[in-house]
Amino acid sequence: MSEVKSMLEVKFHEEAEDKVLKYAVIVTRSENRWVFCKHKERNTYELPGGHREDGEDILATARRELREETGAEDFELRPVSIYSVTVTREGAEPEESFGMLCFADVHQFGDLPDMEMEHIILREEMPAEQTYPLIQPILLERVKNTLVQ
Repeated sequence: MSEVKSMLEVKFHEEAEDKVLKYAVIVTRSENRWVFCKHKERNTYELPGGHREDGEDILATARRELREETGAEDFELRPVSIYSVTVTREGAEPEESFGMLCFADVHQFGDLPDMEMEHIILREEMPAEQTYPLIQPILLERVKNTLVQ
């Protein structure tokens, strides 16, 4: 059986139609460390985030996902950039999906809801075991660069 090759590209956009924004990813900091979530069904860590629900404002998605995946109670959240991920598989048309990249500074965590995540960790750098190693470092770097400006 031959291996199907694919390519992945992350881009940032000044604007996009609201209706195309399907995801919110929240690069999160607390006590000057980055927050990563461990999903119950994986052995890797990821940035908080998830799918937008029908009729939901994209920033409401970000706030909801941050609470659900980290237990954040007291936080400041702001949009950083629209991003897209394009996956091109050999012999297929490229598939591009759009999302909103946000930054959150968490002042207080409550209990982690008993949903998808097993626990969170706070780190100065991204852990080696990443769920999305071709996407997450790029999103984190974009937020770091935005915070320095």
